Amino acid sequence: MLRFMPVGDSMTIGSAGDHTWRHRLWRHLCTTYGGPFTLVGPRETLHDKTADAPTSYAYAEPDFPRGHLAGWGEGWLHMAPLIGEAVRTTRADVLLVSLGLIDLGFYTGPRQTADNVRAFVANAREARPRVGMVVLPVTPNIRAASDAAFAAQVATFNELLAKTVADLDEPRSPLLVASPPTSYDIDTDTYDGTHPNALGEHKIAAAFAEALYQGWDLGGEYTEAHP
Repeated sequence: MLRFMPVGDSMTIGSAGDHTWRHRLWRHLCTTYGGPFTLVGPRETLHDKTADAPTSYAYAEPDFPRGHLAGWGEGWLHMAPLIGEAVRTTRADVLLVSLGLIDLGFYTGPRQTADNVRAFVANAREARPRVGMVVLPVTPNIRAASDAAFAAQVATFNELLAKTVADLDEPRSPLLVASPPTSYDIDTDTYDGTHPNALGEHKIAAAFAEALYQGWDLGGEYTEAHP
């Protein structure tokens, strides 16, 4: 049984009523991956905006493994100390990571954030030396579109992320950087300039799917029809 763990911030946990890109990717792998697999993680809920807490189980499509390690307002800074125990208890084989926007927006600059990537990888490997990881760069967002200085920070971090992953990649614990979602547009692929709508969920899922297929021959090309 191959165990995938989605790790991320608000774009990964999703909010009440969302399908989430986690569900879109699971559905894709159900049709393209030939072996048994599941999604794992110490958390299962969506974020409830009315309560401002991760307490909702109101998925638009609840019939899938809902395990994850994601949280509204959490970044590399927050997940690095948690990932070791999460990997150890779930025996995750592959981490699907989408983090960075929160770090850059509120906590750390590009270089400090890249240092936290290193800590995250080290802690995951200490728990499971052969764990693999696919990491998504920070995606287009409304703040970067309106704040040139922040956009520059995002660009710098994404460059550092690629270099960090290349530096840390090793045969027994392979790392990949997923290509940014194809033609991702904050006006058509998000509902507020940051969080993905159904189109955006498909595009993020496709980015992970293509990395898994092209990098490790897991699954196949992403062919899910956009709504």
